[in-house]
Amino acid sequence: MPPITSPIRILVVEDETFIRMDVVEMLRAAGFDIVEATNADEATQMLERDSHIRLVFTDIDMPGSMNGLKLAAAVRDRWPPVRIIATSGRFKVQAGDLPADARFIPKPYQPAQVISAVRELACAA
Repeated sequence: MPPITSPIRILVVEDETFIRMDVVEMLRAAGFDIVEATNADEATQMLERDSHIRLVFTDIDMPGSMNGLKLAAAVRDRWPPVRIIATSGRFKVQAGDLPADARFIPKPYQPAQVISAVRELACAA
């Protein structure tokens, strides 16, 4: 697929350095504008400072004051236009765990799966 023409800014929140680097590289190669955070606290600070973030791609299992599910709830409450994709290799999402319009992608995921979900949510924004 060709890269999108006007880059959408995505905040990638992942505490595992190599996983974060892979996701960032994959999304940049697809034409997205990426910013990074290592935990939900850092992500919240970035969202407060950067009004151009349109989507949060977050791991669920993270250290800090909140995990990815609590981050998703905070994003829904404080920045309703920001879309959310959550991921985990251990956590099984149940109905109601994520905001209604959020997506869950289990790890390990395929790059095409992530890019497709990002494009779908970005177009719906």
